[in-house]
Amino acid sequence: MTRYAPLIALALVAALAGCGVDGPPTRPDTDQPAPGLDISGEARIGVVSTL
Repeated sequence: MTRYAPLIALALVAALAGCGVDGPPTRPDTDQPAPGLDISGEARIGVVSTL
């Protein structure tokens, strides 16, 4: 039984952390930008060889 004590304690902490024990839920800020999709960046494809 003592072999499983750390595992049981970890499972209990994970369960309590997921059920709102850290306080009531809060609303997100309203100053956030509207949701959307932005894609930017750079891509290069090629072959490099040395002779």
